[in-house]
Amino acid sequence: MSEHHRVEAVRIEGGVLHLTVDGQDLEYPLKDVSTLLAAAKDEDLQAFEVSPSGYGIHWSSLDEDISIDGLLGILHDRVSPRKSA
Repeated sequence: MSEHHRVEAVRIEGGVLHLTVDGQDLEYPLKDVSTLLAAAKDEDLQAFEVSPSGYGIHWSSLDEDISIDGLLGILHDRVSPRKSA
C-alpha cells in the first residue's frame, strides 16, 4: 500500500481539527470541514481512525470520512470511463 500522506497527529479540541500532516501543523474549524462533525458529541469525535496510507480520517460511529487531500485543497483530474470499441 502506498503512502498518500504522513499523518503524524490528529486531535479535536474546542471545535477545531488539529493535524500534523507531512510535517505541517494545520487547523480547521469543524464547521468548515463537516456539518456532521461540527454537530457531533465529543465522544463520537474522539473515536476516529486514520487510514494506514494517510488517505483520510474515518469516524465509524458517525459514518463520516474526510480525505486529507480534500483538507489540503489538492484536486485530482477526473478519469473518464473507457468507451467500448
